[in-house]
Amino acid sequence: MPPVKILVAQGGGPTAVINQSMVGVVQEARRFAQIEQVIGARFGVRGIVDENLIDLSQESNFNLEQVANTPSSALGSTRDKPDEKYCAEIFKVLRAHEIGHFFYIGGNDSSDTVRIVSEAAQQAGYPLRCIHIPKTIDNDLVGNDHTPGFPSAAKFVAQAFAGANLDNASLPGVYVGVVMGRHAGFLTAAAAMAKTFPDDGPHLIYLPERTFDIAQFLTDVKTTYDKYGRCVIAVSEGIHDASGTAIISLLSKDVEKDAHGNVQLSGTGALADLLCEEIKSKLGIKRVRGDTFGYLQRSFLGCVSDVDQHEAREVGEKAVQFALRGTRSDSRGGSVAIRRTGDYAVNYDLIALEAVAGKTRVMEDAFINASGTGVTDAFHAYLRPLLGRDFPQAARLRMNAIDKILKK
Repeated sequence: MPPVKILVAQGGGPTAVINQSMVGVVQEARRFAQIEQVIGARFGVRGIVDENLIDLSQESNFNLEQVANTPSSALGSTRDKPDEKYCAEIFKVLRAHEIGHFFYIGGNDSSDTVRIVSEAAQQAGYPLRCIHIPKTIDNDLVGNDHTPGFPSAAKFVAQAFAGANLDNASLPGVYVGVVMGRHAGFLTAAAAMAKTFPDDGPHLIYLPERTFDIAQFLTDVKTTYDKYGRCVIAVSEGIHDASGTAIISLLSKDVEKDAHGNVQLSGTGALADLLCEEIKSKLGIKRVRGDTFGYLQRSFLGCVSDVDQHEAREVGEKAVQFALRGTRSDSRGGSVAIRRTGDYAVNYDLIALEAVAGKTRVMEDAFINASGTGVTDAFHAYLRPLLGRDFPQAARLRMNAIDKILKK
């Protein structure tokens, strides 16, 4: 086979294991004699257009492995959402540098970028093989059992809520934790894994897959508070009313929007503050506290699932194998997908880019309980293997009481 150059880039929000996928591409590429050079693009597709490229072939094995275990995007990322004109510029640079294989690590938007670039190459008659490598903490990629980055973020959320629950049990009150997730509630639902004992929080979980009613929310909080003397709540940033309007828009007069016209949900503590104020003013509960997990969930150093690490590495490795050992039926490329098998193992498939690009997966109904304020055993069974072997559990004193002498 003739020599080939490959290019790898990272897009979208960083994760704790996205560098495992990038290093998986580089290290697996070194096993194939026909790969002449591995090139990295700085700051995602923007780096390709700007020709801001680096030679990853010159990296030492030791440094690559150190980087693999480091969270966030080592190459840098971008929030650019390329249209066809933008993708034409990407293709122009790939062609100028004689790139034979293009690997893009990212989520929904990234898979769509890979699709458009692949189609541009096909129309130009240029033999470019494009592979999308899955990544997103939202776990919302269609065609995957789960997505690299999600298990580690889920582990962080579960452990953070376990800590919040212990704090709340010591000094009872109401605690509201807002978790990332505009359309899919997988990450917020992970808070359920914090429970060890029946009365542990989170006692209430609210997901974007269900309609959020403020009056019912306050009733749920009061009922729980009356039962336990406290209440721990996990809320997705994407909760909305029956019309689809974000709850933050209903509670706040001043709402920011991003470059794409979406209501800004991350990077602000507004929703937690507004819900806390509703609880204080309407229920009269004095001790009410709220946190917004925000960007802490994505690249938290030292809270990584070992399962997530090795699967993130493997999707990078499999991308190279699929690219170099492809058949005519998938000569244009595809998206690497994780398939669950047995209890617990995974296989990897290469699925059509069209099956993933621009689509969003949400939590299955079987994972959400009947009241819409929690998750089912099926979700626990789904998520538990992904959190890794060292997921901690809280303990309690047995509270063996001593008989009173003075105050009988």
